[in-house]
Amino acid sequence: MLNELAPGLWEHNAPMTVFGMAIGHRLTVAKLPDGSLWLHSPVTHSDALASELAALGPVAHIVAPNYLHDTYLEGWLSRYPGVHFHAPRSFHKILPAFKITDSLGNTPHVSWGGMFDQHVVKGIPRVHEVLFLHRPSRTLIIADLAFNLGTEMPMLSKILLKVNGCYNRFAASRLIKSVIKDRGALRASIDQILKWDFDRIVVSHGENIESGGKDTLRTAFAFLPS
Repeated sequence: MLNELAPGLWEHNAPMTVFGMAIGHRLTVAKLPDGSLWLHSPVTHSDALASELAALGPVAHIVAPNYLHDTYLEGWLSRYPGVHFHAPRSFHKILPAFKITDSLGNTPHVSWGGMFDQHVVKGIPRVHEVLFLHRPSRTLIIADLAFNLGTEMPMLSKILLKVNGCYNRFAASRLIKSVIKDRGALRASIDQILKWDFDRIVVSHGENIESGGKDTLRTAFAFLPS
């Protein structure tokens, strides 16, 4: 079930449909310096997946990277009662059922400060997405900032994604574009991310960009003012 992307970095892609679109949902897992596991945007919990994770190390950190990635959290938080749950500030106000232990900002948690950089994307407060750079593998990890969904999809999903402006390409969806409040601020965030040293992009929805990620990100957000 888990696929190794690089030493100490794994993924698991599961089915997910939102508003009629089969967009899939990717869990990203990293092993931290202390041997514990960092889980980014969990998929549906299962005993089989939990067993695979246990073979890698103890689950210590669960990350909700924005206000939208809450669907499967309950299944994980209830099974790991002592886990650190990291989410954007005010997550508990929007989704009061979940109590965060650690608020995500621009400063990495002490447990992963030597391994990850992170950045709160500005200009889209309704999403409040936090991006992560896994330094050892030069991998940028994103959630809903952009999708990369291609041809292997049901016809209805293809139609809806074409309407959404993100079919068969790495792009921000029209849904995301519709909630941008400050394009200049978002531009500043993208420029900051482009200063990071990354080549691969791991997406929560769609196919990963295995190389050339920096140019891909730059092209996807060329619609923003310079």
